[in-house]
Amino acid sequence: MKQKQVLEMIYEGKVVKVKRTWLTNFIRRIFRVNRKHKDQLFIKLFSDKKALLELYNAVNHSNYTNPDELMITTMEDAVYMGMKNDCSFLIGNYLNLYEHQSTFNPNMPLRGLIYFASVLQGFLAVSQADIYGKKLIKIPTPKYIVFYNGGDDVKDSVELNLSDAFENPGGCMEFTAVMLNINLGHNKVLMNQCKLLEEYATFIEQIRIFQRKGYALEEAIDAASAYCIDHGVLKEFLLKNRNEVRQLILTEYDKKKHMDIVAKNAREEGLEKGAELKCIEIALRLIEKGMAVPDIAEATGLAQEEILRLLQDQKNKKN
Repeated sequence: MKQKQVLEMIYEGKVVKVKRTWLTNFIRRIFRVNRKHKDQLFIKLFSDKKALLELYNAVNHSNYTNPDELMITTMEDAVYMGMKNDCSFLIGNYLNLYEHQSTFNPNMPLRGLIYFASVLQGFLAVSQADIYGKKLIKIPTPKYIVFYNGGDDVKDSVELNLSDAFENPGGCMEFTAVMLNINLGHNKVLMNQCKLLEEYATFIEQIRIFQRKGYALEEAIDAASAYCIDHGVLKEFLLKNRNEVRQLILTEYDKKKHMDIVAKNAREEGLEKGAELKCIEIALRLIEKGMAVPDIAEATGLAQEEILRLLQDQKNKKN
């Protein structure tokens, strides 16, 4: 190996030599495939490299054929301010973050910025990159896609910009999350190019159809599974994982229902007291329960900066 192709890095107190394709080596050392965060059917379907590559090609109109060119970089138990990222991966020097949402969340750009910043911070620490030097440090290009399948009326593609959250105009930065509506009937070109995504959308739509007919959620899941198997939709997957699929969807629906109830109760309690101190008290309780900052902000009406300050105060008290 030629010297110019070698990079010396300090890792766990030892000097190691790796190829100068720093990102590949860095990712392999720092990240692991997240095998615990399996509370969404969408994530389970696209946890396979081949399926994820097909989705990437459909989103980006690319034609990668080798799944080994894609490196999963999802953090193991990645939690930052109560946020877990769904799926991140590296391909062609693009660092992609894919998230699935069943509720509209305007704070996705902020969440994505925090995630990518933590990745880059880790890289700089491990590689000992000199950000004060004269040499330009190359970093992967971030791409952030949110796959939305909630019940709100959302366009096929929506850009959510960090600058929309700025208190004043003229900010010095921007970060964009592209939200794609993956409900059946939306983004038809994307669906045609990614068969698995279309079948997922069909399955979810069938669950909703049976619910509208009066089926309980669990009954609707079973009926939708039977329908899809009969019609060749996710057939092999459902035959192999039918019970797990039911549990995944029930867990996801229960989590959403719980969050809605908590937010509703918190808002009502805050309105009854009509005081900011009560909102702070509620926020502190929700922080103790581990709720994510954006969700606390939505539940209490407090600014996220205020909640972050409360969170830091709590940490200081414990230390």
